[in-house]
Amino acid sequence: MSAPTQAQLAALKRLWDMAQRDHGGANVAAKLLLGLYNGLRFPFDLTEFRRLDAAVMNDALQVLLMDWQPACEVHEHLNMLHGVRTMGKRFELLACRWKLKGRCTKEQEREIREQLAGVVTS
Repeated sequence: MSAPTQAQLAALKRLWDMAQRDHGGANVAAKLLLGLYNGLRFPFDLTEFRRLDAAVMNDALQVLLMDWQPACEVHEHLNMLHGVRTMGKRFELLACRWKLKGRCTKEQEREIREQLAGVVTS
């Protein structure tokens, strides 16, 4: 296990921020992060990388390197970066947003949204 570098954490934050948007690169960022979050539920097709520009591909490679021998899971790194404890739930909502196979049920999504409604985030 190794501690992530500042460059790797910055790349992770950029990918997370991108995954919240509405374009092809955002879709790839979301799928990659969800694959790292739970690869059994959200398998990632490596040919998706072909949709990324060079800068985003570099971020993806930095995050993959960070997750190669992780000190903690990707959502835990984001919890620390954002000063929250809700990123696991936010990953679940990300899968729902992109309508990915393996996402939680509509009832579970509703429950997560209700739980997060009262949480102050950064």
